[in-house]
Amino acid sequence: MEDKECNSVGIMRLVSEESCSSTVTDESRVYYQTEIFDQLPSSLARRTHHHQDRGTTETSHPVEMHPGQAGGARDRAPTQPIRSLPVCMQRKREARDQRHMQTPTIGRWESWKRNQSINRKRLWEQVGKAMSRLLPWSSILHTIEGRFGVGVKAYFVFLRYLVYLNLLQCLVIGGTILTPTAVYDSDGDRGLLRFEGNDSVLDFFIGSGFLERSPMFYGFYACSSLDLQCLNTPLLFLLGTLTVLILSLVMVVRRTVVGYKHTWLLGNHYNIHMSYKVFCGWDFCIHDPEAAAHKLSFIRNELKLYLEEERFQQREARRTLGQWAHLYSLRGLLHFLVLVLLGGAFCLIYYATLASQAERSVDYLIIRVLLHYLPPIVITLVNFFLPHVFRHIASFEDHSLTTQVNATIVRSIFLKLASLGMYLFFLFRNREQECWENQFGKEMYKLSVFDFLACFCNTFFIAYPRKWLVERYPSSWLARLSGKQHFLIPFNVLDLVYSQTVTWVGLFYCPLLPYIGIVKLVAIFYIKKLTVLQCCVPAQRMFRASSSSVLFHFMLLLGLIMAAITLGSNLQQFPPSPSCGPFVGSATVFNVTAVCVDSLPGLAQSTLRYLSSEAFILPLILAQIVVLTTFESRRRANGKAIERLKDMLVMCTSDKHFLLKQHTLSLRRQKKTFKAPTTVSGTKEGSPTTKKDPSAGIGEDSHITQLKDPSAQPTGDDSPS
Repeated sequence: MEDKECNSVGIMRLVSEESCSSTVTDESRVYYQTEIFDQLPSSLARRTHHHQDRGTTETSHPVEMHPGQAGGARDRAPTQPIRSLPVCMQRKREARDQRHMQTPTIGRWESWKRNQSINRKRLWEQVGKAMSRLLPWSSILHTIEGRFGVGVKAYFVFLRYLVYLNLLQCLVIGGTILTPTAVYDSDGDRGLLRFEGNDSVLDFFIGSGFLERSPMFYGFYACSSLDLQCLNTPLLFLLGTLTVLILSLVMVVRRTVVGYKHTWLLGNHYNIHMSYKVFCGWDFCIHDPEAAAHKLSFIRNELKLYLEEERFQQREARRTLGQWAHLYSLRGLLHFLVLVLLGGAFCLIYYATLASQAERSVDYLIIRVLLHYLPPIVITLVNFFLPHVFRHIASFEDHSLTTQVNATIVRSIFLKLASLGMYLFFLFRNREQECWENQFGKEMYKLSVFDFLACFCNTFFIAYPRKWLVERYPSSWLARLSGKQHFLIPFNVLDLVYSQTVTWVGLFYCPLLPYIGIVKLVAIFYIKKLTVLQCCVPAQRMFRASSSSVLFHFMLLLGLIMAAITLGSNLQQFPPSPSCGPFVGSATVFNVTAVCVDSLPGLAQSTLRYLSSEAFILPLILAQIVVLTTFESRRRANGKAIERLKDMLVMCTSDKHFLLKQHTLSLRRQKKTFKAPTTVSGTKEGSPTTKKDPSAGIGEDSHITQLKDPSAQPTGDDSPS
């Protein structure tokens, strides 16, 4: 009965006997509610805003709903499951009751459609959860995240993404190059693998012998019986390469943009307080003790990350002008040192390339193999030691840990891509005229193989002995010098970016590199898993993985752009080899497209020529400008809407404080009003004590008054009889 009487009032109030037993009439209640509404901070702010913008039209400023009225608008999507509504449990119950009440009024057909829509959404949710369980290595990633944080997990997620990317490339290469070559092979006696008497095991590492006569390299794909004008081996070979590069560009750009949006939303303007992590971060659906331990470790790592960032911001805010000047001077010197180290690395790669060109004059096989691998060895050693030097240099620059990681990544990826670019430049400058495509494919193959060998040796010949030394002889000077191992995320990610860039660069000259890449990445996953779980310990300092994950994909995008520029310039500048490959007899690789276009009907020819001419560029640029302007306008509008919603949240909090204060004052006034007549009547009757009217007894919310005003606490005589 009490709830019914209180609900008859048009606003939501704290329930108590005093508030329900008031003698105020309904008309005065309505007036009082209107008066209170006008006194709310949000109403005052809105009136001030309207007075300032009186000259504008009413349509330019849409009326915002009062926060107290937002409860009815939260259920505007009746097909949305109640479980997913971003409201409290009481609001969800109210929404459920409201939907049950609306069911007989909206009709059976509308109710059936709404139920079917809800069931479809639940079905898709279950399908999505089932598909997420089918993702490979999910349990391993969960274990790694619990023990080492989201940063280490981001590395393995990035590795899994590269596996998917290489799998897509394998499907394209298999459909456009391998399958037509196997089906329409004009030379029936030529097999996929042909062994001869002088073949050896070392040919597998060098790329010569039986591998040179296999589909591994460019020279194997000669013109076949599939020799139509718009469907032939050269055209399919070029189409497969371009399709792989375009699909890779689309996937990498999409992943980078999505990650950037997520990072922007979780940036400095939308920080999550630590109280949310402490009080709302636990998943109460966890029943497995191991899963609970992983979740506890995850929350602990997140708190360490927030505390680390907060500590750095406080230290940065206390810096003086002199300290800033000294810091910038030190950073300038360190940047100059980085440039000197990069120049020395490029000189080493140049001399290693020159030394490897003299391998034909050596008779010993082992020395010839070492000379073959001399540039990959030098590049690997440079890429292994200099990033560690960059990491120590970044520690002296006094950035936050996330900024240190990002700076090390940028310098290291520039080192890796620039060293690879210098090596490719030296190779093309000293190329041979006879089937130079095979020679270039062999170099990319050797880089890929040696990269995997370096990863294998680093794990089983460096990481495991180091772990054994630290555990067996912890007091030795060598163990103290090496220390416990930590999984260095930037360096491992850069190794993946470097490996994928080599795959893209050598794709045209070694079409089976994506297949090698899948095998290598799967093996690297399990090798790194053993390294992390068996040899490493969790880092004491955490960094935010969201921004670094975006940087990972951006560096991968830089590698793809470098590979596309290198491949395009080589194909345009150097004519195909006249002795091997599918483009024998063509001036350039792109001549096969001109032959296909000339065989098309006149309308198709004119259309394709117009699309490839300069006249199409101007409308295309204008269309891009219009689209970008539209998205920029939407971005600004969304930003303003977000700011307005944030202001509404602040106003809603102020309104709650104001209403609570007004309710407390109302309870005090009612208490004084009911105590005064009782005191007067007791004096007239000569009674030593005063008694309170039972109808005005303190209700369940009287503790608010007691807490706000200790002097108004009731005594034993004030308690209702």
